[in-house]
Amino acid sequence: MDISVLLEYGWVLLLLIAIEGLLAADNALVLAIMVKHLPEEERKRALFYGLAGAFVFRFGSLFVISFLVDVWQVQAIGALYLLFIALNHIIRRNILKKHPKDEKADEGKKKSGFWPTVIKVELADIAFAVDSILAAVALAVTLPNTNLPQIGGLDGGKFLVIFAGGLIGLIIMRFAANMFVKLLHTKPGLETAAFLIVGWVGVKLAVYTLSHPELALLPEGFAKSPLWKGTFYVVLLLIALGGWFLSPKKEAETSNSKNAIEES
Repeated sequence: MDISVLLEYGWVLLLLIAIEGLLAADNALVLAIMVKHLPEEERKRALFYGLAGAFVFRFGSLFVISFLVDVWQVQAIGALYLLFIALNHIIRRNILKKHPKDEKADEGKKKSGFWPTVIKVELADIAFAVDSILAAVALAVTLPNTNLPQIGGLDGGKFLVIFAGGLIGLIIMRFAANMFVKLLHTKPGLETAAFLIVGWVGVKLAVYTLSHPELALLPEGFAKSPLWKGTFYVVLLLIALGGWFLSPKKEAETSNSKNAIEES
């Protein structure tokens, strides 16, 4: 494989790790809040089932999407969905000032039993899996093809990059989520930056869709052109740097939700 292709794949994998890390921390925080009313042993079991569900749904989504990735209607739905979750998150957290623990407060008062809580966790896992895989596919789909055999409907190299990014996201959710949660507490702007990046990745998928031969609203080669790729990565880097340097400093907080993550 050409060295330039390897470098491009490595760069996309690093981006996936960064995005997956921030999203996994946010997801882990939500799951911890959902189970914190349970007794300690049940809480650990619910989080274990949640992690198992995340694994199944994430890689199930990858196999399904890999067969549909070249259908422009699926690409369009994926682009709109990524833009929706980014705007929805940013509006709720930054304009309406809502936080996961506020949104789950009523559920905590009702104190759902063990299995109803597990069901809620698994439903959340489905949403997290779709978010993660769509963002990964949008980043990887414009990579050059490799000599590896196809897996599902994707080039083997693209599939493996998406698979690796998803696996690393799960590892972060299980073992490093608390570290990322603390980082999000001390640099809260990173959370907004992460969802801005998800929205920008949605724009990337929209450009890829508009370049599809069946639509041809943009020149077919535009989505893979150096001009668009350079523009995409420069804007992405600016968003990330803005999230880091413009984030107001905040003291790290100790909460029941973070304790739940640690105990899992």
